Amino acid sequence: MKHCLTLCLLFVLTGCGEPVARNQGVYMLIDTSGTYTEELGKAQQVINFTLARLNPGDTFAVASINTGSFSEKNIHAKVTFDDKPSVANRQKQAFQQSIDAFVKSAQPAAYTDITGGLLQAVEFLNEKQPGRKTILIFSDLKEEIKQGYNRDLPLSLNGFDLIALNVTKLNSDNVDPSEYLGRLQQWQEKVEQGGGSWRVVNDLERLERILP
Repeated sequence: MKHCLTLCLLFVLTGCGEPVARNQGVYMLIDTSGTYTEELGKAQQVINFTLARLNPGDTFAVASINTGSFSEKNIHAKVTFDDKPSVANRQKQAFQQSIDAFVKSAQPAAYTDITGGLLQAVEFLNEKQPGRKTILIFSDLKEEIKQGYNRDLPLSLNGFDLIALNVTKLNSDNVDPSEYLGRLQQWQEKVEQGGGSWRVVNDLERLERILP
């Protein structure tokens, strides 16, 4: 009898804990450096897929990676979806319109501040406090930092899933494949050292793998 009472008490105490957030937040970083702007059409494909998968209460933001990416000015569209389906549909349409405008006006950047973009993504999602935090990185992952910018700092990525998409091979990678493999390894180590999880999805025909 005493054992049963103990189990009941544990059940009651557990049931009274803080509710677990079931919503998710997705932040997508899009590389706009050099010739990678030619991939923006594929980025829109990923954005449209993500919009279709997200539910009421979920948050989505899309930002560009350029010379200096640690800035809210780099966010081109952001939304937390309403509980009403009709309102959420209008929000998704407005989001697509903002992305269309961004794609049409995007200019190639001289540098690729991926770390700054990640810092901005972490700050944004931590503020929204979703139950699941995902950062999509649409880039060839070759980071080039402008002189004078400090990006030599660790990333705090506990609870974050990072997914690299469409990691295209550069001309130099064709000459020396170890450069491509090295970039992937370096980013994986940096993310995992920060406590995050890391995946690469290059097959955009299998986008169901990026979100649950």
